[in-house]
Amino acid sequence: MDHPSMCILSSCCKMSDILAEGITIVEDINKCLEEIYLLSPTEKSVQALIADFHGIPTFTYKAAQIFTNTCPKPWFSELGRSRLAKVVKMLKEIHFAFLPYKAHVFSLDVSHSTYNLYCPFWAGEQAWQLKALAQQISMLCDTLQEYPAICYRKGPEDTAQLAHAVLAKLNAFTADTPNLGKGPEKTYSQLLIVDRAADPVSPLLHELMFQAMAYDLLDIEQDTYRYETTGLSEAREKAVLLDEDDDLWVELWHMHIADVSKRVTELLKTFCESKRLTTDKTNIKDLSHILKKRLLYQKELNKYSTHLHLADYCMKHFEGYVEKLCGVEQDLAMGSGAEGEKIKDAMKLIPVLLDAAVPPYDKIWVLLLYILLQNGVSEENLDKLIQHDNVQANSSLIWNMEQLVVTVTNPGGSGTSIQLEQRERRESTYQLSHWTPIIKDMMEDVVKYGLDQKLWSFVSDLAPTSSSQAAVSACFGHWHKKKVGIEAWPESRLIVYITGGAAMSKMRATYEVTRDTEGKWEVLVGSSHILIPIQFLDDLKTLDQKLEDISLP
Repeated sequence: MDHPSMCILSSCCKMSDILAEGITIVEDINKCLEEIYLLSPTEKSVQALIADFHGIPTFTYKAAQIFTNTCPKPWFSELGRSRLAKVVKMLKEIHFAFLPYKAHVFSLDVSHSTYNLYCPFWAGEQAWQLKALAQQISMLCDTLQEYPAICYRKGPEDTAQLAHAVLAKLNAFTADTPNLGKGPEKTYSQLLIVDRAADPVSPLLHELMFQAMAYDLLDIEQDTYRYETTGLSEAREKAVLLDEDDDLWVELWHMHIADVSKRVTELLKTFCESKRLTTDKTNIKDLSHILKKRLLYQKELNKYSTHLHLADYCMKHFEGYVEKLCGVEQDLAMGSGAEGEKIKDAMKLIPVLLDAAVPPYDKIWVLLLYILLQNGVSEENLDKLIQHDNVQANSSLIWNMEQLVVTVTNPGGSGTSIQLEQRERRESTYQLSHWTPIIKDMMEDVVKYGLDQKLWSFVSDLAPTSSSQAAVSACFGHWHKKKVGIEAWPESRLIVYITGGAAMSKMRATYEVTRDTEGKWEVLVGSSHILIPIQFLDDLKTLDQKLEDISLP
């Protein structure tokens, strides 16, 4: 396998699952071995495959090749001209060019697409990048056996091009699979394509929900949290995988940090009582019995300990400068203070810009939130704001927002915004967590009210197909399901694709909307990659640079 294919396989199953199927080892394509090759159809992988059979063939082994994506004709022809053609037993394309990141979240794993789409130096490659994204999105639909109604937000031209390209790819698939999206068990599905400018606010906020806060403030790489444990012996590093196999993590990840420690403590107490791991007696025999029982449940107890540790570290980071920032960020995002007073000037952010304890990126976040609130500021006003410490050195980040079709400067001091207005919500929220991502409003419009056709355009049939019953087969359900006892599948499916990355808050919205529909809809969200605030600014930072090592689609 090559690296992209390994990422796909790793996100779907564990090595133990592969071993259970009789496959004892998975090797890198760069090693010259006789194996079944599962590859992405890239030039590098095709050349490595050809090189693997470049020597004198013995013809004692018939090779089998499986591509995760459609193999382009030039590379397919090159395979046909090579010695490999004489020993190929089978060549198959399985249309699986995406990562099933969570139950309701997918990633195309192409973070460089933000640069390819929005950097002016690569404007000539935008069409190729959109074509590649359309191929992957259509393969997602094909894997889910969906032929959805496709719509996009009016305004940015690239979303319209992407929507039409996805439709063209789906129509090409129906030539081989004429029943795609049809059948008595199939119901209405819709693909919503949303541009980055529809909600530029959400990626700029410090979130206080457990998952988003942990990924923002702590050093979590590839969903793995590493920390040092201390005990009777010397300290040692512990690595914990934060995924959906951890039931406690799934229960906690969308909770507010203020509730997490309390909830973990309650669950731990209930668990210990149910397993009789506590006692009021003090004799040696009873205490010895309790210690032995605790060893039996060490895995479960470690899980509670890990999440208490994770919540504690989040709070330690929060109690520094982050707590002050959250209030300012929420006020700027909402356009009003805690008492409902409208924010009209830059006085809210001046203390942040002057505070030496606040890192440069955090100052940029706050400044961008102010610019978004004002729908652009005058150049004179912006020049004054970026003169503050640690801001001027990163001022290119602010100007690069214009590449995302966001107004940064306006001669009149306040321009017009193309981002959607946020729906007013009356449900109670925490003081530092008022903001709700606009993508949630869009999802609710689809499943409850219907989209405003003044704001949205459809490129394929809007009418839902008739159906007798929601699908029960795992074929049409969650790709991640591994547990026995699969529930009946939702009646309709909404797939949301966001250009330029999906923030944790938007991932959380899919779970909330799916839950609120009480099984009538299953909502999925995905993007080129998963965003945390610092990565959003890292992406912005490159948009005025001419990079040579960015991958072409």
